[in-house]
Amino acid sequence: MVDRHEDTDLAQEESWLKRYYFSRAAFSAVWVALAFSLAQHSPVSLVVLLIVYPAWDALANYIDMLRSGGATTNRTQALNVGISVMTMIAVIAALKLGAHWVLGVFGVWAILSGLLQLGTAVRRWKRFGAQWAMILSGAQSALAGAFFIVQGGVPLSAAIGRVAGYAAVGAAYFLISALWLSVGQLRIKLARTS
Repeated sequence: MVDRHEDTDLAQEESWLKRYYFSRAAFSAVWVALAFSLAQHSPVSLVVLLIVYPAWDALANYIDMLRSGGATTNRTQALNVGISVMTMIAVIAALKLGAHWVLGVFGVWAILSGLLQLGTAVRRWKRFGAQWAMILSGAQSALAGAFFIVQGGVPLSAAIGRVAGYAAVGAAYFLISALWLSVGQLRIKLARTS
């Protein structure tokens, strides 16, 4: 028999995860829109956006890690926070060296954060299910990272376009995950009322 308290906790955690995925999708969508519009005409905006993206990832993972039991329970997210902070610092340094370096930094970050996201999704699957999109996202992130490393030597405006494409795919995966959790919650609610 399922403990009512445990059932309530699980529902609250699932609601948090759904809101988290929706917020990640929304932020990424706005970031992508700015990268394809404002950043193409403003070098300062381009630089700021390249720094903000890993900073946001660090903050989002940190908040989710705290809401989901802390660093001890969520080692993959704790590592992801650290890697994203280091990436933000590395992007600042790489911007002085050129687009090739920026894409290289984003490539390494995409590989590492993708594998860690995949690990987090596999762990969450046991508790929530509905993590297949996050697993695909993590695997695709790692592949995109390798692509970034190979595609160096482009101008900075083209580099942000590649990163924006990557972010757009990530936004889609977060949105799919949020919708999938929403549908699951709706099914449970309907089953209880029937």
